[in-house]
Amino acid sequence: MFEPPETLLKYENPVLISKTTDKKCSKVRNPFKVSNQPHAESPVPPPPKAKSSAAEAPRQQNDDILNLIFPPREWMEGNQLWVQQVSSAPCTRADVVNLEEHLDRKLQQRRAIETGICPVRRELYTQCFDELIRQVTINCAERGHLLLRVRDEIQMTIAAYQTFYESSVVFGMRKALQAEQDKVDMEKKIAVLEQQKEELQKELRDEKAKCDAIEKTEEEKHEVQEKKYTEQIQFLKRTNQQLKVMILTFISMISCKNGNNKKMP
Repeated sequence: MFEPPETLLKYENPVLISKTTDKKCSKVRNPFKVSNQPHAESPVPPPPKAKSSAAEAPRQQNDDILNLIFPPREWMEGNQLWVQQVSSAPCTRADVVNLEEHLDRKLQQRRAIETGICPVRRELYTQCFDELIRQVTINCAERGHLLLRVRDEIQMTIAAYQTFYESSVVFGMRKALQAEQDKVDMEKKIAVLEQQKEELQKELRDEKAKCDAIEKTEEEKHEVQEKKYTEQIQFLKRTNQQLKVMILTFISMISCKNGNNKKMP
């Protein structure tokens, strides 16, 4: 047996409308969850009410407005059509207190998040606001209609924020993917530059090794040439000294010879 889902919005007991198996009635709507509310045992709709008096006219008008704001719920059980209308019973202060307690209990049972975005908390508060609209509409239809406009405006605002959020998420994901692609390209470029750097460093080391070898060779050549030049200088100095000695000796010999020649006559 299917029953409507539990909600904070107060409904009346479901009523059996028909048992027909006609094709028009055979389209099964989405079944609701099981409810603890008893079904009406009458297999036929209740007889039409007599003409309401002047005192009952506003109440009938409020009921019609309630049905417009909150359409009746319908579902099929086999070949039976069940309808459940929103409750039109006047509310009291105790009903408001019970609604608050029921809301708090539901928030705890369904473990709604107290802060941030929470679909469960939003759903429960939406049901609570619908119940407040129902209670207000029973006493003043105009005030209930105004609250309905406020609810619709809030829902449109939330829908707009949700659209913006989804757009921002898509934009963020696109930017993240683009950044990831740029990161991959940058990593490839860094790898290429690192390879070029290694090649240039290797080339630099080779050139530096060649330069060191050339400097060492030139230093060895310079040392050999300097040693050679030093030996030549020493040789020339010795030769010069010997020549000086020979010249002085020769001069002395000439001087002695000239002196002897002068004494002979």
